[in-house]
Amino acid sequence: MKDFRGKVAVITGAASGLGREFANTAAGLGMKLVLADVQPKALEHATEELLAAGAEVLSMVCDVSKASHVQELADAAIARFHHVHLVFNNAGVGCGGLVWENSEQDWEWVLGVNLMGVVHGVRVFTRVMLECARRDPGFEGHIVNTASMAGLLTPPAMGIYNVSKHAVVALTETLHHDLKLVDAPVKASVLCPYFVPTGIAHSERNRPDELASHERSTASQMAAQMLTEKAVESGKLTAADVARLTFEGIREERFYIYSHPQALGAAVERFEAMVQGKEPADPYAATPQITEMLKAGVAGRR
Repeated sequence: MKDFRGKVAVITGAASGLGREFANTAAGLGMKLVLADVQPKALEHATEELLAAGAEVLSMVCDVSKASHVQELADAAIARFHHVHLVFNNAGVGCGGLVWENSEQDWEWVLGVNLMGVVHGVRVFTRVMLECARRDPGFEGHIVNTASMAGLLTPPAMGIYNVSKHAVVALTETLHHDLKLVDAPVKASVLCPYFVPTGIAHSERNRPDELASHERSTASQMAAQMLTEKAVESGKLTAADVARLTFEGIREERFYIYSHPQALGAAVERFEAMVQGKEPADPYAATPQITEMLKAGVAGRR
């Protein structure tokens, strides 16, 4: 997809972070916007700013972990704009700590948003886009699923997040193959950002009450939270930069879109260890100070 003007973009997690910058970039390219988020006030604020800038916007409060919400989002998009050309399955949350210390609620929450949110987006919107293509012989569509470098690596004390993002990578790769199998005029990309200053480190604010974990935070969870906050806040590449890189990837029909390609060295080491039958490679081998900080935190030392 090279021509964006007049086309329709659906963005989940659109009220902040990467989602908000996807919306800003899409609006600047003349696209019509369908915005979804679980934060009503932040979504309202984003919508008002985009409308004031001249964009056509439909916004809905939407919990992507719920299939019915995603279906309602698709129905509303078609009712308002009649087509959907570009979908960002972007909503995401984070939760850290030693993998055996995470509660059942932690798993349900993170996998519900990070994985099932993408599953629902793919299941619902791929069908919508294929129907659009049947009605329009010139139709072009693109689906971008937000994973993470944690979808290619397995950093310690990030188990649930790693699992969710590895699954998104596998889902998107399979989507790519399935779309080719039926010669669909729809492309797919997986976005794998590294540490970028967004609100992901504070996503706990959006956890629903029914999935609240009533267990006291462990030393490992506090250490993982501290590391995430520090890493995210120190990121040099902004969310706007990542949005720009993502739209470049869409134009060039690139499947893998990276914010920090220099981090792929650790992914290469991981796959080499797999091929050679060795133990998993250390994702922090080049930055041992991170491992030491985690060890100190887990042991309760500050």
